Amino acid sequence: MKKADWIARFRRIVVMTALLQLNCLPVIAQNTDAVRARYTKHEFPIPMRDGVRLFTVVYTPKDNSQSYPFLLTRTPYSVAPYGVDNYRAALGPSEHFEREGFIFVYQDARGRYMSEGEFQQVRPHQPNKRGPKDIDESTDTYDTIEWLLKNIPNNNGKAGMIGISQPGFHVAASIVDSHPALVAASPQAPTADYYLGDDVYHNGAFMLAANFWFYSGFRPRGVAPQPPGQRIPFDPGTPDGYDFFLNLGPLAEANQKLFNGEARYWQEIVDHPNYGEFWRRPARRRKNALSTNMSATRIGPCLISAISLADLHPII
Repeated sequence: MKKADWIARFRRIVVMTALLQLNCLPVIAQNTDAVRARYTKHEFPIPMRDGVRLFTVVYTPKDNSQSYPFLLTRTPYSVAPYGVDNYRAALGPSEHFEREGFIFVYQDARGRYMSEGEFQQVRPHQPNKRGPKDIDESTDTYDTIEWLLKNIPNNNGKAGMIGISQPGFHVAASIVDSHPALVAASPQAPTADYYLGDDVYHNGAFMLAANFWFYSGFRPRGVAPQPPGQRIPFDPGTPDGYDFFLNLGPLAEANQKLFNGEARYWQEIVDHPNYGEFWRRPARRRKNALSTNMSATRIGPCLISAISLADLHPII
């Protein structure tokens, strides 16, 4: 395909996508109104044991005739939309959860978007914690649930978690040394061992195209908490991906060459091509997660909601 033809085709795709999005706006607005009619949105900076505050969105049912369990999702991908007057079009993993009634909680992971602190991909579990500065995903979840129990009314004292991919990792990592109130968890297709059979290296074979395009957009935020801004997708300058990567040059230099050194997470993975401590340490927490007293359902490629309602709602 000639370059001119490719550009024309790309423009048509952009126009068609924009039209589809415009057609979906009335449906999204209608769904948002439905959520607004049944739930009230709140935003809180929840303090962690080390003083870092994590940005948390809480949707509470307007029907206060009964108590409800928490359903928590922690994510590095943003809990947008931000602002107490801006509602999500849907809550929970499916409409069944929204109808059943939960206190839905969404949290920007440590160091992402509106949460303070520093983000670390697949943060390793710290089994020997000597003080409040020794934190991991388990402690952040523990402190979040503890704060929710004490500050959000009409809760029934129980919490569940759900997440897919990296949010799935946050679920799996949170059930180690978990809060007693966390009684159900569903880590779906969770990030596990990035090197052995996961999304970065497949037993040593680097997934070049998939990781390049992902990490070209998934980059550290600025020093201070901030909502996601409009990001222009990376333009390779050619529709020929093979030709692009063939002429890219050393992978270790791509970050500085193409992204002004801002793609730090990309730099981390290309700087560690061998299965050393960088990869082994986060993977060890998988073994820790195997011993848990809660109802935990791990789902691989099948992305089906599997939290047991009976574990959360005492009336079932």
